[in-house]
Amino acid sequence: MTRKIKITSDSTCDLSEELCSRYGIDLVSLHIVYGNESYDDCKNIFPADIINRYREKKELPKTAAVSVGEYAEVFKKYVDDGYEVIHINLGSSISSTHQNAVAAAEEVGNVYVIDSQSLSCGTGLLVLKAVDMVNETELSAKEIANKIQELVPKVVTSFVIDDLEFLNAGGRCSTLAMLGANLLNIKPCIEVDNSGGASMTVGRKYRGKFDKVASQYAREKLSQYTNFDPERAFVVSSGVSDEIVNNLCEIVESLGVFKEICTGIASCTITSHCGPGTVGVIFLTK
Repeated sequence: MTRKIKITSDSTCDLSEELCSRYGIDLVSLHIVYGNESYDDCKNIFPADIINRYREKKELPKTAAVSVGEYAEVFKKYVDDGYEVIHINLGSSISSTHQNAVAAAEEVGNVYVIDSQSLSCGTGLLVLKAVDMVNETELSAKEIANKIQELVPKVVTSFVIDDLEFLNAGGRCSTLAMLGANLLNIKPCIEVDNSGGASMTVGRKYRGKFDKVASQYAREKLSQYTNFDPERAFVVSSGVSDEIVNNLCEIVESLGVFKEICTGIASCTITSHCGPGTVGVIFLTK
């Protein structure tokens, strides 16, 4: 009997509609909440809406996790159709989404939930790795889930941010820090700690125009590693020009290491935290 394995994730993995369609990945949307208005991330609200609403009204949304019931409904649909499900979540330190998925999996059965301990395309890389294992091996769902769990510490996720306004508006950095960074033209690198459920720390602080900073960041981050997983890398962005994104893709490509260089747009959830003017290079190591 042919095994049936379904790979799912949440909207914060920042995989494009094209990639999800190509590989049959089902994404469950987190919720974007403005007062009494609730939307589903990247279904009926999109990152540009977040940015435009803030520019017009100085209003940022709250974000809400996927509930246990919502997850159970998604998982049950596939399990009832004979599938085992491997679900890969946004890091557990960022949202209760992971804990809710675990609770739903216990309720439904035949579901393996993985804490990516990452965000954005750091999670997305693990999702695509799981798809590769389904398509290219005869491993069981449990074996694939175990192998993906082993890859979690090998994801390198970081971003450089042009402006701290969204972080300040969301209470994630002080007004003093924002004004100081703007005055000194500082662009911080945010690094994701994938041993702590995706806690984030500030790495190097760059100075200068954002296009030059983005290029410097990408070259320096890539130069820190030699043991890349060659399958694919991502350049993910929010409110960044095509020119900057294309330039970072060329920098990644110039290594001559990766078979595929993918681009991603930060979801509403990610954008509401970091704001426009954010770009990152994300990859796996061996």
